[in-house]
Amino acid sequence: MNSPRWTRRDVLKSLGLAAGSAALPGAPAAVTAAPAATSASDPLPIKTARHVPLARPVTAITLGAGRRGRVYGGYAVQYPGDLRIVGVAEPIAIRGERYAKTHGIAAEHRFDTWERVFERPKFADAVIISTPDALHHGPCLAALKAGYDVLLEKPVAPSERECREILAAATRSGRIVAVCHVLRYSPYFVKLRELMLGGAIGRVVSLQHIEPMGYTHMSDSYVRGNWHNSRQSTPSILAKSCHDLDILRWLVNRPCRKIHAFASLSWFKPENAPTGSTARCTDGCPAEAQCPYSALAIYHRARLHLSHFDLPDDPAQHGDSILEHLRTTNYGRCVYRMDNDQPDHYVANLLFDDNVTASFSMEAFTSYSGRRTRVMGSMGDIVGDMSSFVVTDFRTGRKTEWREPTDGHGGGDFRLVADWVQAVSRHDPSLLTSTISQSIESHLMGFMAERSRAESLVMDVRV
Repeated sequence: MNSPRWTRRDVLKSLGLAAGSAALPGAPAAVTAAPAATSASDPLPIKTARHVPLARPVTAITLGAGRRGRVYGGYAVQYPGDLRIVGVAEPIAIRGERYAKTHGIAAEHRFDTWERVFERPKFADAVIISTPDALHHGPCLAALKAGYDVLLEKPVAPSERECREILAAATRSGRIVAVCHVLRYSPYFVKLRELMLGGAIGRVVSLQHIEPMGYTHMSDSYVRGNWHNSRQSTPSILAKSCHDLDILRWLVNRPCRKIHAFASLSWFKPENAPTGSTARCTDGCPAEAQCPYSALAIYHRARLHLSHFDLPDDPAQHGDSILEHLRTTNYGRCVYRMDNDQPDHYVANLLFDDNVTASFSMEAFTSYSGRRTRVMGSMGDIVGDMSSFVVTDFRTGRKTEWREPTDGHGGGDFRLVADWVQAVSRHDPSLLTSTISQSIESHLMGFMAERSRAESLVMDVRV
């Protein structure tokens, strides 16, 4: 028998029932939210009742026109009445030129380094910092000193000292610093938190959370890519998984007191290289055709993970350009012969106030991606996969499903920017859920996790 069709409002109302509520008479065992209404100008419902029309767009300068800079800048293309990008700093010429063309940036406001931006008098409301991880500290301090509000890509900085210096500078300046913990803005996690804190499954007792990175993403970013060496970039627990530590802290809504972590680099090492394999996948490697990490298979044949290749505008030239990258850059090197040190599996146990426990696992060796979360409560549980979740009520046996279409990071990217624009325009940090003061704790959790795994200790987390 087909379940009766419910509207999205019906579903969300049902999911918001307090812990003591009984199932509605005749309600279906599982219901699915209908897709939210869309329009050509608003592909997903980004704005809420908190968002008011602005007298003028917030103006911003983007430092770093790579993938994340393009994502956040894309909000200005979609919502030009809210945000206007008026400057860019980018050392890679093709990226800077494309970004400037997209946003109509005047020649005098195009820079090859972030330092040059601050040689000019202040010419915008805010700065978007999407530079490499190791280049967050300097630009952020300079922006605050010059009187800019800031949207700061995660991680805040690669060291605890630099994170604390940014927090102190933000506090002194009175400027708004939003950290791009975009999962806090995902409808999936927003609704999950609402149910957890609202008592839908009774008292929250424990969580299990996994980040399945996917084997090609691991090889692309943390074996061959910009984050392959933790000493030159950032440890993966911060570079990749500070999102996850942050979302656990946010969902539980209690301080984390202790953390115990284990991690290692198990597979991407010389001793695991296939017999006869070559230094590059383009060198006629006899194992290449059967290797799941083949650069030729991933980049050239499947055309995956190409955003950092800065390909020509003419698609007909992409093949030759990809092959040239594979012959000359780390992206073509054998995954077993890189100078990489990032763990390919990472587990951490966390203890929060009131004895709430959580386990986190970052896994490279998965055929799938999309975070998985299980929440165990005294009166029910929740099982989800970032696109949907099912709530089971122990008292009634009823199962209720929540589902909604999403975009990048579970729909969180543009929602973060929308809230940040409002906060900057109205100079009201309370409109954000990821200010620097709120986000710093999860970074400290990450630093303590690294110490725990290095020293085999259970670490206290002190903010």
